[in-house]
Amino acid sequence: MISGAHVIVYSKDAEADRTFFRDMLGFPHVDAGHGWLIFALPPTEVAVHPAENNGKHELYFLCDDLAGEIAALKAKGVICSEVHQERWGSITKIQLPGGDEIGLYQPRHPVAIGLGHS
Repeated sequence: MISGAHVIVYSKDAEADRTFFRDMLGFPHVDAGHGWLIFALPPTEVAVHPAENNGKHELYFLCDDLAGEIAALKAKGVICSEVHQERWGSITKIQLPGGDEIGLYQPRHPVAIGLGHS
């Protein structure tokens, strides 16, 4: 039985991005040894989108109040991109210290979180 998922974010500055996930996003974590932090994430869902090529993956966090989350992140010095309206939700991008970005959005679509795993 599958009991969870492990998401990997590759980074040119993994230590800085781990610090960001710990201090700016406030995710609880365990130290797997030598400062290698593994983070607990909020309840998660996965979507499979069509693409021309395999190997591209994206990480988006969901929220119920995008404006409120952006304000809370701004208070910590985190810069978010302009909010874009998509048919599926309102979205911003957050720049990570390592140079990549993650998405944060308030969905307009039904979410699978809370359905459980059988």
